[in-house]
Amino acid sequence: MKRRTFLHRIGSILAVLGVTEAEWLSLGNRYYQALAQPSPRKLALLIGINQYPKIPGLSGCLTDVELQRELLIHRFGFQGSDILTLTEEQASREFIEAAFWDHLGKQAKPGDLVVFHFSGYGSRVKLETSPDTIQNALVAANVSKKPQDDKIVNYILEETLLLLLRSLPTDRVTAVLDTSYYAPSTVLGLKIRALQESVAKLAAEELDFLKQLKTQNLPSTPIVLAATSNPKQSAREGLFSGFSAGLFSYALTQYLWEFTPATTIQVGFSHLENSLYKLGNKQQPALLSSQKNQDVETLHVTSLLSDGIIGAQGAVTAIEEDGRTVHLWLAGLPPQVLRYYGVNSRFTLATTEQLVLRSRTGLIAKAQISKIDSTTPLQVGELVQEAVRVLPRNINLTIALDTGLERIERVDATSAFAAFSRVSTVVAGEKLADYLFAKLQQTPSRYGLFSLGGELISNTTGEVGEAVKLTVQRLAPKFSTLLAAKLWRLTENQGSSRLALKATLEIISDISPGVVMQGETVRTFKTETSIKKSLSTAIVPIGSRMQYRVQNQSDRPVYLILLGLNNNHTAIAFYPWETPQEPNTADTKPLLKQVVIAPGETLTLPQTNAASEWVISGPAFFCEQQLIFSTAPFSETLAALNPANYSTAEQGPISPLLNPLDVAQALLQDLHNASALKTEMNGTAADSYILDVNNWASLSFSFQVV
Repeated sequence: MKRRTFLHRIGSILAVLGVTEAEWLSLGNRYYQALAQPSPRKLALLIGINQYPKIPGLSGCLTDVELQRELLIHRFGFQGSDILTLTEEQASREFIEAAFWDHLGKQAKPGDLVVFHFSGYGSRVKLETSPDTIQNALVAANVSKKPQDDKIVNYILEETLLLLLRSLPTDRVTAVLDTSYYAPSTVLGLKIRALQESVAKLAAEELDFLKQLKTQNLPSTPIVLAATSNPKQSAREGLFSGFSAGLFSYALTQYLWEFTPATTIQVGFSHLENSLYKLGNKQQPALLSSQKNQDVETLHVTSLLSDGIIGAQGAVTAIEEDGRTVHLWLAGLPPQVLRYYGVNSRFTLATTEQLVLRSRTGLIAKAQISKIDSTTPLQVGELVQEAVRVLPRNINLTIALDTGLERIERVDATSAFAAFSRVSTVVAGEKLADYLFAKLQQTPSRYGLFSLGGELISNTTGEVGEAVKLTVQRLAPKFSTLLAAKLWRLTENQGSSRLALKATLEIISDISPGVVMQGETVRTFKTETSIKKSLSTAIVPIGSRMQYRVQNQSDRPVYLILLGLNNNHTAIAFYPWETPQEPNTADTKPLLKQVVIAPGETLTLPQTNAASEWVISGPAFFCEQQLIFSTAPFSETLAALNPANYSTAEQGPISPLLNPLDVAQALLQDLHNASALKTEMNGTAADSYILDVNNWASLSFSFQVV
């Protein structure tokens, strides 16, 4: 497309957008001036649309753009002038395609790095010209060609986008699509980014543009990261601590803040699926092939990442006049942790100076330099790494009441939930929550507890016609389990722990033997292991014999606890039974021992002997497990894992946990006790847990049993 054609297309819609030609050219000058810069350059086009005409709006797409922009600038060295963002009404089909061609197509050269991001609605469309073919499409801000004619749509076909990406003259192209194309007739839980399928006619200009692209040389083989892998899955967005965002965009950018480059996409996706599950949605990202027969399993994220950059939890974005107060962007902290990240938490800079958190609103925080030891002045853009995590002790379980409940039903539910300590309720969509209480869509006369993504939690439904209060009372045993899991998830610090640890989950039986997944702390490891597997959730067959292989490469002994949750329902734990010196008798009580790994040693968990085998039994379930390490013994945790509660027959290595909340609280207390800073921060310790990254590590694993 010629520049004259581009400016003509832009000029034809400036009046609609209320933008003068001078303003547009001023915007363009920012990136045209960059043409003189030497290669390789880093270019990005970021699209986010919350508000659409005549369509219910989205909430998190502008945050997605901000998440991506801050990541590219502070984590991967993009210049702000090389990042073009189109949001809301600016993101029309004409603007998107013209900006793609002019900002990316005309500037990119071989070896340059290009990133494209889209957050907004997607849809499936049957074209009137070929009604038997259903195509995926991105919905631009100007949905219809003419407001009075909904049959002519301003969609951008996924095919068009893939061809645009392939037309770029560099092989370092990455696209992120936080959208989906399938919209079910009814939606429970988090808002989805998909419109109902339609029969429509594309704008003639779009068809001409697609035809033109098909005639061009397409040298590039881009990496396209999509929010969903299944055509029937929906990309969702959630409400977080003071902001809304796409689950995929948030999980992806948080992962890229914390983790070092040399890791395969497969490993990255395994981590993303785990994060998405914790955010309430079993949403499986996909790696789309923009070219037939492309071997996507061998692609690496090094096309996006810069070499040699350490992981971080955020960056300094501004420095106040006093030189001691700084503004921080904290998108590198795990989402469930950010929600409760407390005042007096600490971060370190590359200069080893410490920042003390003073306040936080959403992703933006204010911190003060505790003491200035360096002669080098603090700079905007410096990365910050977590040093001390402060968490409140009074954390509750929050249940959202679905808006589909009648007013009297919500009143009864609120009253019933109020009878339980450490459980509170909110209206769905208005405030942050952990789970959703709603009617069963197939049987509206029954109530149940759901994940935020609308998945029913097993064994939480009431009887047909049962009153709301009775169903809530039936849920009582589940609340402590779900709250306990919430607490131990807050220990996750794979990206910030300074203990050098690596854990690998393995199948060791004859049924599909091999590595299922692995986790390691990234401060001291540079991951180079490639796990050859599919991009979907880790699968473990029923009957598999399993073990963890744990390596301690730190210079101190570490202690280990394993806790977990099956199907969001049953809490489990690893019980380190002590081998008795004498045969068991009726009077002999089983004892638990500390699991300790010496420096430089490798331990298998459970030990490989017949008496302590860990065999996966049916029926099928989804399993989430947390491996927590400390430099101090888990004294209170083992005391809470009281063997007196279990019969000898239940002495398997991984067994149900009868008092999960007691164990989770004891675990946090043990990690608090291991911190040498708790005395120094005595004023904070009274109502908070103080966790030091030098003294603990917590790795998360999840897999599907089939």
